[in-house]
Amino acid sequence: MAEVTNEEEHLDPTSEISLTAVKERAVKGVAVLTGRTFVLSLISLVATGFLTVFLEPSEFGVFWIVSAVVNFLVYFSDIGLAAALIQKKEKLKKSELNTTFLVQQSLVISLLIILYLSTPFLKRYYSLSDEGEFLFYALGASLFLSSLKTIPSVLMERRLEFGKLVIPQVLENLVYNLVAVFLAWSGFGIRSFTYSVLARGIVGLIVIYMLRPWFPALNFSRKSLRKLLTFGIPYQVNTFLATIKDDGMTAYLGGILGPTGIGFLGWAQKWAYMPLRLFLDHVLKVTFPAFSRMQNDKKELEYAVTRSIFFVCFLVFPSVAGLIILAPILIKIIPRYEKWEPALFPLALISINTLFAAATTQLTNLLNAIGKIKVTFKLMVMWTVLTWIFVPFLTIKYGVNGAAFGYAMVGASSIIAIYIVRKIINFSLYRSVFTPAVAAIIMALVLLLFKGFLPVNITSVWLLVFAGTLVYMISMYFLVGPLILADAKKGIRAVFSRN
Repeated sequence: MAEVTNEEEHLDPTSEISLTAVKERAVKGVAVLTGRTFVLSLISLVATGFLTVFLEPSEFGVFWIVSAVVNFLVYFSDIGLAAALIQKKEKLKKSELNTTFLVQQSLVISLLIILYLSTPFLKRYYSLSDEGEFLFYALGASLFLSSLKTIPSVLMERRLEFGKLVIPQVLENLVYNLVAVFLAWSGFGIRSFTYSVLARGIVGLIVIYMLRPWFPALNFSRKSLRKLLTFGIPYQVNTFLATIKDDGMTAYLGGILGPTGIGFLGWAQKWAYMPLRLFLDHVLKVTFPAFSRMQNDKKELEYAVTRSIFFVCFLVFPSVAGLIILAPILIKIIPRYEKWEPALFPLALISINTLFAAATTQLTNLLNAIGKIKVTFKLMVMWTVLTWIFVPFLTIKYGVNGAAFGYAMVGASSIIAIYIVRKIINFSLYRSVFTPAVAAIIMALVLLLFKGFLPVNITSVWLLVFAGTLVYMISMYFLVGPLILADAKKGIRAVFSRN
């Protein structure tokens, strides 16, 4: 896309990209990240299905526990500098990039030393085998490889070049899933995850530097660091709270439920959050830099927020409804899948959290993008406190089902976030959330009615999928009108445009 040089068309004279270009690239970015990675996400979904067939709940639980511990440490590998670089209005300086790189690598290396020294203790605490210990080491190495990709990723995100950024993500996920499934099928057990995370890290690092070469210099600037930290530290505090709320809680529950219990809870979370991974993550990656560039134009921002939330809810709501209805059938017809039946009820409960996250995650993303980081902080404090109050108590009392119910209660509290954000940005709740919710409810009622008349087999699954899709699209057309078709055509044109 040709750069617009007229300063009047920019949000400010120092901006790197015009408002018109932001909107065009945002639409294309969402379309590209959703369209081009959708097939790969389906591969990931299928791979997860195979892994849960080839691996036992206890093996899946070990991976879930180890990943939660390492993800908790990942928080300390960054102090919000990458997000500050993306959110910054002015053009980036080389000193800022080099300072961010040096600081981050120093933190990562320090964390790896701590991880490797503490692994023997963690091995004893969670009663892990030698394979679990090696998985710790592999995820630590993967963390280091991932940190080396930060600056090239930031440079592409600021310019909303998601057509390039999606390539290493696609290859990483493809390599990870293929290696993990093949090794699990070959009987490698937990080692399937160990080798697959290493392969993913190496492939992603090589590809992203081929697409966006960048060479660091030993240049540290205290002035640049102080300026970036004014946004970075509050942002990272919010990330820390989210880490404590999610991965910290999983690590804690590992000591209560054990590997098998965490395996069931992890299975439920994996499938309940799958619609978010399929549709929400791509949108968040685009809208954070896009909202940051729009933060001085409130009218454009309100429209963009409404449309982005609608897009996510339009895809997530029917996916969650269909998943809950079809999961019991799939459990019965997939060979060796009966072992996951105890996780069906937790799946339904955790899906409540997914429905609220479809809207509210975008809202916290908006608050961060426009600099309302303190508001996000207060919301994160609320969710973290509620999580640590309800989830452990209910887990001790009711086990895996209690933990899932606790997560559902925390998700329902997101209504408060919607109320707060609407006082700042008056986005349309009816257009963004209510219309896809009504259509999804209609679809669910029809599927439940049809389900009672169909036998339990794979043909019935495909019939329900087809019927659900048809009913949902017809319902949306009556609720929204031709606008839904116009949006679809706009997204298709964006994907295949040369700009």
